[in-house]
Amino acid sequence: MTVRPIRIFGDAVLRTEADPVTSFDAELGALIDDLEDTVRVPGRAGVAAPQIGVSLRAFSYNVGGVVGHMINPVLSDFAGEQDDEEACLSLPGLGFPTKRAMSVTARGVDRHGEPIVIHGTGFLARALQHETDHLAGTLYIDTLTGDIRRQALRELRRVRPTPPGR
Repeated sequence: MTVRPIRIFGDAVLRTEADPVTSFDAELGALIDDLEDTVRVPGRAGVAAPQIGVSLRAFSYNVGGVVGHMINPVLSDFAGEQDDEEACLSLPGLGFPTKRAMSVTARGVDRHGEPIVIHGTGFLARALQHETDHLAGTLYIDTLTGDIRRQALRELRRVRPTPPGR
């Protein structure tokens, strides 16, 4: 079992679009094992490969006691809206109301390159959207607007002050 450390806001890998997975080999299998081990830590709902320093389009999830993964995800069939508190392992200590679709369909492949489809609603839909955003170099705070965005940016500056000389 390998629980990998989570990369924190400020690490360039979190702001870089991840590369599509093209090789379904033992190295990818080890990455998926690490993602799934890492997401099993209590209190975690999802971990994207960039969050453990790997710029590949893969993530794991742990929702409702079900642990799984998806590679090269594409989201579609967005419906409804939810506006609940969202947080991120890469932005520890912060959480803000974030608008997401209430339901979504994720299509991708598993570690063997076999097609998989996940229809998510509620919290699973939120997790699928959040983790897929990571693969585009997007953090949930980027989706915030108005007063909530201003509050989030203030809090982010408070917990992660600008280094001297910047």
